[in-house]
Amino acid sequence: MVHSGLLPAPTARHPRVHRVARALPDHFATQDELIGALRALWQKEHFNVERLEELHRSVQVGGRHLAIPLADYPGLTTFQARNDAWTRVAVDLGERAVRAALDAAGLHPVDVDHIFFVTVTGLATPSIDARLVNRLGLRADVKRTPIFGLGCVAGAAGVARASDYLRAYPNETAVLLSVELCSLTLQRGDVSVANVIASGLFGDGAVALVMRGGDIAELDAPAVIATRSVFYPGTERIMGWDFVDAGFKVVLSPKVPELVAANIRANVDDFLAAHGLDRARVTHWIAHTGGPKVLQAFERALELPDHALRRSWASLRSVGNLSSASVLFVLSELLESGEARPGDRGVLMAMGPGFCAELVLLRW
Repeated sequence: MVHSGLLPAPTARHPRVHRVARALPDHFATQDELIGALRALWQKEHFNVERLEELHRSVQVGGRHLAIPLADYPGLTTFQARNDAWTRVAVDLGERAVRAALDAAGLHPVDVDHIFFVTVTGLATPSIDARLVNRLGLRADVKRTPIFGLGCVAGAAGVARASDYLRAYPNETAVLLSVELCSLTLQRGDVSVANVIASGLFGDGAVALVMRGGDIAELDAPAVIATRSVFYPGTERIMGWDFVDAGFKVVLSPKVPELVAANIRANVDDFLAAHGLDRARVTHWIAHTGGPKVLQAFERALELPDHALRRSWASLRSVGNLSSASVLFVLSELLESGEARPGDRGVLMAMGPGFCAELVLLRW
């Protein structure tokens, strides 16, 4: 169930995270505005609209950025219309995020050797990374790895897979791009508790991360020391999508926090012990913003101090859960803060459909 590959030699140069850049859609709605819009929609279906507001308040999200103006959503009456909007906005937002990350790193599109793209909220063939080759001016020999279906865990998994690649090609540069436009997956006819919670929790955004191999990395950037994947058998119905005629129908079990609480401590302790560490020697905890109950489960299971996940809590309140982009948003905020010091260690962690977890050990 748990697998960790051979560790690099102690003297090896590790892949490093050079820059992370966020991109949010221009449209924003407060939670009150979103509650009002959904109340108007679902009261026609005889849904308990008071319960709608209660569930939306419980996720502690203050507002969310939206792929398109709030007033335009009622016009998207088919899956095709929503997915067409997803493709258009994903390309625009992805371009913004990648350009910002490369600019911050002092690099150009022609410097990119491999682009990894993760999403779980829309479908496109050619994939979004392919559509960005011309838009950005990437090289014709750029390697592309689009990854669909990992959901919330894909931000951490993308860092892990990009670092795997750069260990094999230590003189190359990789970009990880996550674009999630959760608002375009809303099922208007689904008044289940899972869909109502999702309609209050998930937001839209993109993030790009620039990583470089050990032969060319700047030594003051955080290094990816090791990664670990954990799969929990028999949990396929805990989180994911059912694909129905109307598009993406959310599968979201209330058992998610229980799974986190039951497993994450042993997962993290085993991972750290493999590298001669324990939780007391971790300075920075970079956790996916899965919702209040998930963050509380992280805090309790790992016995974290009150401030340890403050950036995850703040991100949840300000933009909501951005699926795969969330944990990278939190990492970006940590890097921008300048708080990390040489020798600090960090654990980046996320969980998602499978059900599964991804852990990444960072060192400054």
